[in-house]
Amino acid sequence: MVARRRLVVLFGGRSAEHDVSCMSARHVLAAVDTGHYEVVPVGIGLDGCWSLAADAAAALAEGRVEGLGDRLDPSGPSWDPLPRLTELAADGPVAVFPLVHGPLGEDGTLQGLLELADVPYVGSGVLGSALAMDKLAAREVLAHHGIPQARYRGLHADRLDEPGSAGHRALLEELLADLGPSVFVKPANLGSSVGVSQASDPASLEIALATAAGYDEWIVVEEAVSGREIELAVLGDRVPQVSGPGEIRPGDAFYSYADKYETDAAELIDDPDLDPETVVGFQELAARAFIALRCSGMARVDFFLADDGRMLVNEVNTIPGFTSISMYPRLWLKAGLSYGGLIDQLVDLAVERHARRRRNTTR
Repeated sequence: MVARRRLVVLFGGRSAEHDVSCMSARHVLAAVDTGHYEVVPVGIGLDGCWSLAADAAAALAEGRVEGLGDRLDPSGPSWDPLPRLTELAADGPVAVFPLVHGPLGEDGTLQGLLELADVPYVGSGVLGSALAMDKLAAREVLAHHGIPQARYRGLHADRLDEPGSAGHRALLEELLADLGPSVFVKPANLGSSVGVSQASDPASLEIALATAAGYDEWIVVEEAVSGREIELAVLGDRVPQVSGPGEIRPGDAFYSYADKYETDAAELIDDPDLDPETVVGFQELAARAFIALRCSGMARVDFFLADDGRMLVNEVNTIPGFTSISMYPRLWLKAGLSYGGLIDQLVDLAVERHARRRRNTTR
């Protein structure tokens, strides 16, 4: 009899997306085939401490999905990752499914730890994770590959040190003149629309820049594109599969954090009205962006379909949301791939990539 693979599901983390990660993990654990995997749920608290989610582990062992609650609690017995992962790997096949969104989880840092632990893990490696997470670095790489994007500017938070000064006022006016009349301001290294604001005059832009600077030292200011928000799911490695498109119709002024996780006001459409040529165009761009940023395993590629017909890449998310309303698993379900089947494919890709990279490492 083939031994079940241990699947370590990591969730939580220290970023502002901590709660989103806990929700994602709850849905993944509820969908995992426990006949195929021995699941080890491990949470990372806001203090950075790693813990075995003992209550969730007990519920899974007893087959009680309802025992997981609405979201997981990253608390329990201490769990030191490097020695524990080494022990698990020595005892049989193991893989890690990181569902830690944002900095210190999605940005290559966690992936680096898993490389040192020498275990297969789902999703992009160190470089792909770091590139996609940093919106400025990602935009530079995508621009090099000729992939269309909205116009943008990047700046460091130290340029905001003297609010009210002539130089500060000139910066606000310059950004609006270059990218306006309306702009979006984002932290460069965060997701789930945390810290994102829209601005259309110097006063609101000053507030938006200060908000973004509260989450990251690098800030992205980009033109507000009038049009539709389209998302596609990518699965694979060097020759990725791309799903059909989905569309987001925000219930708020834009697709905000509240829209995504609190109010259910946004409308998520998995069969948007798009002509076949446009669909193929989005799929080709999604695959190109995935490969350009060295992604692997999974990614959700977000686009704008501008009113003037331009197809613009907005972001590439290497650890997309896995909640019940998240677009990534929903698009694959629409394509005929079940939630559990999606997890299986992601784990298989992780194991294959790990074996390939280790062959190269030992030469």
